[in-house]
Amino acid sequence: MALTDPRPLLLANARLIDPSTGSDMPGGLFIENGVIRDHGPGLVASAVPDGTEIVDCGGAVVAPGLVDIRCFVGEPGYEYRETLASASQAAAAGGVTTIVCQPSTEPVMDDPAIVDFLLRRARDTGIVRIYPMAAITKKLAGREMTEFGLLKEAGAVAFTDGARSVTNALVMRRAMTYARDFDALIVHHTEDPDLIGEGVMNEGEFASRLGLGGIPVEAETIMLERDMRLVKLTGVRYHAASITCRDSLAIIARAKNEGLPVTAAVTVNHLTLNENDIGSYRTFCKLTPPLRTEDDRLALADAVADGLIDVVVSDHDPHDVETKRLPFAEAEPGAVGVETMLPAALRLVHSGLVPLATLLKALSTTPAKLLGLPGGTLARGAPADLVVIDIDEPWVLDRDTLKSKCKNSPFDEARLTGRAIRTLVAGRTVHG
Repeated sequence: MALTDPRPLLLANARLIDPSTGSDMPGGLFIENGVIRDHGPGLVASAVPDGTEIVDCGGAVVAPGLVDIRCFVGEPGYEYRETLASASQAAAAGGVTTIVCQPSTEPVMDDPAIVDFLLRRARDTGIVRIYPMAAITKKLAGREMTEFGLLKEAGAVAFTDGARSVTNALVMRRAMTYARDFDALIVHHTEDPDLIGEGVMNEGEFASRLGLGGIPVEAETIMLERDMRLVKLTGVRYHAASITCRDSLAIIARAKNEGLPVTAAVTVNHLTLNENDIGSYRTFCKLTPPLRTEDDRLALADAVADGLIDVVVSDHDPHDVETKRLPFAEAEPGAVGVETMLPAALRLVHSGLVPLATLLKALSTTPAKLLGLPGGTLARGAPADLVVIDIDEPWVLDRDTLKSKCKNSPFDEARLTGRAIRTLVAGRTVHG
């Protein structure tokens, strides 16, 4: 990651939004030696030391940099899909200052040496902060637990099997008990592969019209319900990786009401798209879990607005043309998203579904706090990981301009409003 910029910097004439405190005010923010020294209405050019670089934000939003805790990066093993360098460039362009990698690499991140390799490689080639999640089970096979203690000591910030579910309840119970003893977070993708079967999109009328196999919401809810019972049994800290439907929200709400240590995330795709966006077999909209109905999408947006859903993620999953330019049923699921997460999420703000400060909290403060990562706040002394956002800039996404190695974006050619115009990590500008 880039070194701290030694020159002091003032972001002047900004709208300062700090989701960690709920504050929203005009003013300036002063950065020195990579940390936030001060911010507030009184911070103008005359109030900072000589030699300070002054950036007039023109009323743009200054907020904590985004923290994306569900991001597939192909290194090691799948560098043709994405590298730590290309993923961090895409993240910076999207206002994301921290990305958390999935363990679905080759070899799988189930060994402390692989965690150590990734952290060293990230320091050498990345321009944003990069952290790994380690596998719950060896080779993501769902049978034998990994060494949580050694992996956490090596630098793993949480444990997940990526886009695979641990279907064996006994293995999951043991993993949860083990994780609890190390105060580790379990992040689980809740989809029963047996109920998915040959399904490739949401089960319902639209799937029938397209002649495609459907995936019922029960594939998600049954696994999630099981997990809630196991959380109650073990007391582990648990995070549902990707909630997609109204029925799952009811399960999460009940668990939280019971006081269970449970949080949940939703992808920006499921917040802003629905099954109809598949249209005439658009494989860029083939995702796992699949896009659901418009009613489900609106329920998810409401859940972000009221705090039931804690975190918004990109679910960045690059695929090249050989695996996406295929008949829908044969194409790989997944979409790039780290660069478009913020502008896509701003659709919720512009449509009045989610307040801006609430959205930024789910994109930065809460995920940082959940994994114990730096950032997510404008507090004095905090790392100067920041994003400057023009929330009203209209633009059209051209996939050829994406920094990611792969271009499989469901927002290809979409009209968007708002984007990151500057991204800073430890006070150094990495985009803009």
